Amino acid sequence: MSGQARIEVAQIVTRFIAGAGGVALRGVLPLDPDRYNVTIITGQGGSLTDRAEAAGFRVILEPSLVSPLSPRDDRTALRRLTALCLAGRYDVVHTHSAKAGALGRLAAHRAGVPLIVHTYHGFPFHEFQNPLRRAAYVAIERRLATITDAVLAIGSGVATEALRRGLATPSNVRTIAPVVEAITVPKTEQSRAAARAALGISDGAVVIGTVGRIDYQKAPEHLIAAIARLRHQDAMAVWIGSGPGLAEAERLIRRAGLVDRFVFAGERSDVAALLPAFDVFAMASRYEGLPCAVVEAMRCGVPVVATAVNSLSDLVVPGESGVLVPPGRPDLLAAAIDGVLDDPRAAERMVALGRVLAGANFDAGRLAEVLDQVYSTGRTAGLVAR
Repeated sequence: MSGQARIEVAQIVTRFIAGAGGVALRGVLPLDPDRYNVTIITGQGGSLTDRAEAAGFRVILEPSLVSPLSPRDDRTALRRLTALCLAGRYDVVHTHSAKAGALGRLAAHRAGVPLIVHTYHGFPFHEFQNPLRRAAYVAIERRLATITDAVLAIGSGVATEALRRGLATPSNVRTIAPVVEAITVPKTEQSRAAARAALGISDGAVVIGTVGRIDYQKAPEHLIAAIARLRHQDAMAVWIGSGPGLAEAERLIRRAGLVDRFVFAGERSDVAALLPAFDVFAMASRYEGLPCAVVEAMRCGVPVVATAVNSLSDLVVPGESGVLVPPGRPDLLAAAIDGVLDDPRAAERMVALGRVLAGANFDAGRLAEVLDQVYSTGRTAGLVAR
């Protein structure tokens, strides 16, 4: 590549939606377009596609890149991703999420891409898996580590786990924060009332809210069980988001007699404006990296109760900026929510510190600086190593 040519970067992500897709997009948006030419390769487009194309990025949909394990689709995806890497003549391939991380890195390696970067937003293995399945995932990630030039980890918990398990080395790992939208709606009487009106919830209700994909990772059944166990029996729950677990979650709500106390708001583009409706933000996830939704809730001024997984403790300092409970314990999650509702002074103290912690290092400009350093200096190292 000549000194005048732009660095060709391919971002490969399984689903180009909120979460990993959002962090992937927001990190590259501030990159200098005279220096970088960015292509997004994804198996599922979404609302982010329009934003990427408006920024001048090329978006390539590869339908065989699907989230569930599918040997037939996975073989097809690997072949097509390899062909795309060869045709794109990319200087950098940067992968996100488990499936795209595995197939994308293999494809880039086969195509001889000079620099391969992977971001761990979390891990495909966790304590709730069958031990043999978990060991297999760890072994796969260790093999992939041998062809990965640079590792970015969302939060210190994820970075530590990656180092401990041999998925990264001290010299090639960097800890980053998730990038959240700059738009924040502070919780005030006015914003609270407007958010509740938008959700169709009365102003006097106690509201426990969450934001995320409704799937196994987010443990909707545990949050539902926690709501059913609350001493505050008048409290309502709101889940902003959708996903494959919606039908089962609705069945559990009917079974628990919570139909009148649980609202599924669906996918929304106005999440920041809806967060002030919450009295408590609750997260029941089995595993996570460091979710953008938690950052956004703390910036808004909503006290957070979450499960103690991966990098959550970077932001939710137990008893100081929020409350952490073990995953898989809806009884403790319910007790923690009740405790926050029972002690407004402690909640205010946690909100104050949470706003401070959530206000630092979560902007796109900071992540773009890291990407610029990794892509430019790391590319040269990758060329030498190969």
